Amino acid sequence: MPSLIRALRQLLLVAWLGLLLVAAAPAQAAFTLPPLPYPAEALEPQIDTRTMEIHHDRHHAGYVAQLNAALAQRDDLAGLSLEQLLARGRRLPEAVRNNAGGHWNHSQFWTAMAPAGDGGTPSEELLAAIKASFGSLEALQDRFSQVAAARFGSGWAWLILRPDGTLAVTSTANQDNPLMNQPGIERGTPLLGLDVWEHAYYLGYQNRRADYIAAWWSLVNWDQVNQRYAEALSPASAGPPALSPRTPDAGR
Repeated sequence: MPSLIRALRQLLLVAWLGLLLVAAAPAQAAFTLPPLPYPAEALEPQIDTRTMEIHHDRHHAGYVAQLNAALAQRDDLAGLSLEQLLARGRRLPEAVRNNAGGHWNHSQFWTAMAPAGDGGTPSEELLAAIKASFGSLEALQDRFSQVAAARFGSGWAWLILRPDGTLAVTSTANQDNPLMNQPGIERGTPLLGLDVWEHAYYLGYQNRRADYIAAWWSLVNWDQVNQRYAEALSPASAGPPALSPRTPDAGR
């Protein structure tokens, strides 16, 4: 009997220690909604304040919330950065892919814009690459605008850096992007992306997507695009910059 009691005590001690370890384990970190890098009204009149508020506070916030909910059901994806998730592309559950793409796409979109006159100009290095790939900055803008206007339904237009060092303009449907390992997507490092979902422009432009695209060019934050291009070319670069860190006090 004493030996049985000792055995039970040992089992209870092991169980108690196990509960302590579970309680002490850090909670899985959640992705968070980044704040706008400028006031919501800063892009007026090209993009109106109400559109910015709805777009950021509801649409982008919705992608973040739904991504966290989807990841809570997939322990095998724990600890992966947003970029690592996107690289899995076709292997991701649809809810993770769509919402991870929505989160990354919008995170780059806000920082790729600045109030008119504050975004600088293409660097010498980027401008040389643009001329080599398209002939001129104007030719790039024309090509990009055409691709953005021609995207059927919802999606994005992109300026990307290809693995061979050349630039290209492409587009993706819905919330896909060039980081994804998906059929039909030309992969590369996104330097500049334009949201052509109707929620990005409908309050101000209704169905006039071409007018929205034309107005958007004055908001491009070329300083940010220059930085993305330089980082993508850096020998130390391990891929695209992480645009959406997780909650800093709940690391995985």
